[in-house]
Order: sequence, then C-alpha cells, then structure tokens
Amino acid sequence: MSSVIKNYTFSIEELQIQPGEIEKLLGFAPGKSPDPFPELIKEGLNEAPSLCAIKGGFIIFEQVEVDREKKTIRIKNQYFNPGKIIVSRLKNVTSAALFACTAGQEISIFTKKQTESGNELLAYVLDVIGSQIADKTVEKIQEKIAALVRESGMGITDAFSPGYCSWSVAEQQKLFSLLPAGFCGIQLSPSSLMHPIKSVSGITGIGTNCKQIGYQCEWCKDKDCIYGRIRRQKKR
Repeated sequence: MSSVIKNYTFSIEELQIQPGEIEKLLGFAPGKSPDPFPELIKEGLNEAPSLCAIKGGFIIFEQVEVDREKKTIRIKNQYFNPGKIIVSRLKNVTSAALFACTAGQEISIFTKKQTESGNELLAYVLDVIGSQIADKTVEKIQEKIAALVRESGMGITDAFSPGYCSWSVAEQQKLFSLLPAGFCGIQLSPSSLMHPIKSVSGITGIGTNCKQIGYQCEWCKDKDCIYGRIRRQKKR
C-alpha cells in the first residue's frame, strides 16, 4: 500500500448525532435531562447545520517504528512520545494514519455570541454539540481508514490524540509538521491549540494484527475528560 492523502467533507446529517448523546455529555441519562435542556438541545441541533463546515482527512505513513522500551513512535523524521499506554496499543502497527478533523469556526463564533448575549445555557449546549461533531467526524475518518486498508488485509487501532492518556498536547507541533499547511482548514498556534477550536487531531495505527477495542477509561489519568467523568459516574 503506497502513501495516501485523503480529504473529506461531511454533512451533520451524516454524523447522525442524537439528542440522547448530547444529554449524556451534559451528564444526564438519555431522555432524562431536566428543563430547559431538551429544548436547548433541540435548538442547538437545529442551528448546527448552518453553523458547521465539517472536514476531516488523513495521511498514511509507511515504515512506522514503535519502541516500547523508550515509549516512542517514529514517523518519518519525527519521534513522538505518547506514553506507555498509547505505545502499548500501537505495538503491532506497521503503518499509521495521522488525521485531523474540524467542525469549523462558525459554531464557536455563534457560541461566543450567545454567551455575550446572556444565553449561557444555550452557549454551553452548543459548545458540547461542537465537541461531539468533531469527535463524530473522527469516527467517520476511522471508517474511511479501515475501509481503505482492509483491501490490503490490514486492520486499524483506535484513534489517539495529543492531550489524552498523558500524551502532551505540545506534540501536536510534531504531528502538524507532517501534515500539509492548513490541512482541513486547521491552523496550529504556538501554544499547540488548534483553530478552529472544535478540532481533533491524532494517530491511528495500521497493521495486520491491529484492531479497535474501544476506549478504556482506566487507562487514562485525565480527571478533566468529559467521557471519563460520565463513565465514572455510571460506576457509582
């Protein structure tokens, strides 16, 4: 399989975001959120199609080297230090896809305007919707990568992003150095923050012995992760 660069645009309808998903991210059981959240979620999802420019893409790199002892991954001239957890999940990779996805800038601009207008609850809901759009776009990109490499008899790992599982956000500088400038309309600041804000970047491993097993929150020590908080609440 030769190196591949792919770019996609998606409609929000393709992401199939359900109100129950947003309720869960807000900390409520699906269908159990108190007023005024059901109407705010409905309003936010109705506004989202006109506010989003959803893009995602990836580049597949061959000859990836994983050093489990040093806990590093080499892609071309860059050495990544994602930590023990991610390195162990990528131990069987022979290639890797670096990806970037975004919901676009307008939803964040609209969210800020709602805050400035005193509509803090709607702004909060829109912020969560924007994050979910970016994450669901990653799922779509994962599907694209899996379909592409399946032709060569290979599978993929789960996607991992800087900022998770103790992987330093600063390493987005290395990641973006391997992507074309302005890939998917995303710019990286000197402090390693992506613009538009509702964007996600990361790595997906590829290999004959690779598979997706889902995310296990016990892997990660990030107490601020919204998904981890939800899963921890369920165990109480």
